[in-house]
Amino acid sequence: MAVVFDKPKSLTDNVLHYCPGCTHGIVHRLVAEVIDELGIEGRTIGIAPVGCSVMAYDYFTVDMVEAAHGRAPAVATGVKRSDPSKIVFTYQGDGDLASIGMCETVHSAVRGENITIIFINNAIYGMTGGQMAPTSLPGQVTQTSPYGRNTETQGFPIRVCELLSELDGPAYLERVTVNNVKNVRNAKKAIKKAFQNQIDGKGFSLVEVLSSCPTNWGMTPQKALEWIDEKMIPYYPLGVYRDKDGENNG
Repeated sequence: MAVVFDKPKSLTDNVLHYCPGCTHGIVHRLVAEVIDELGIEGRTIGIAPVGCSVMAYDYFTVDMVEAAHGRAPAVATGVKRSDPSKIVFTYQGDGDLASIGMCETVHSAVRGENITIIFINNAIYGMTGGQMAPTSLPGQVTQTSPYGRNTETQGFPIRVCELLSELDGPAYLERVTVNNVKNVRNAKKAIKKAFQNQIDGKGFSLVEVLSSCPTNWGMTPQKALEWIDEKMIPYYPLGVYRDKDGENNG
């Protein structure tokens, strides 16, 4: 019987620990497919920080480094500068990248480090139980904002692509999502471009993926995918925010 669909070689056989309906697994597969298609498995190094993706080292067949909370871009910078022949990527959630790791994110972008960042934005702290994150939407109910995020006292969500697009350093910034087939395909194109940019030496690339968290959002997996369309995309518009090869949308 002919095989028409198979697991990427760059994914292990381990069962994912993510909650049912979480879209981390989709993004993992896209990253692995891109690594396979570009033929870079043997020279790729991934950086896994603290957060839901803390055990990403169990799921990719490439070399992986565990970083302290928020420090993945700094670790990636060190790895890449010590051996520029390696393809180095970080895989980070919004609490890791946009809160404790904001300094590392901004300064690696300012320097235009030749690394690739995969940024998962699910608008909540997933691993620690659903607290408000820097990306939680205005009015969003979380464990630490039970009456909804009040922008007067808790500030506004951070739009990472828009923020970084004001800097001169980044080569490529795009926001995508994976809540339907079309968006999954677009997300893969963005991720592949971000890795290809690094291969070509073009500098800092970040792909932000709007992702679902059914458990902490208190929704069914299907409703969580719909919530991305209804609530997240209006506040976090999809598109290219920086592309030194083309025009910016942001």
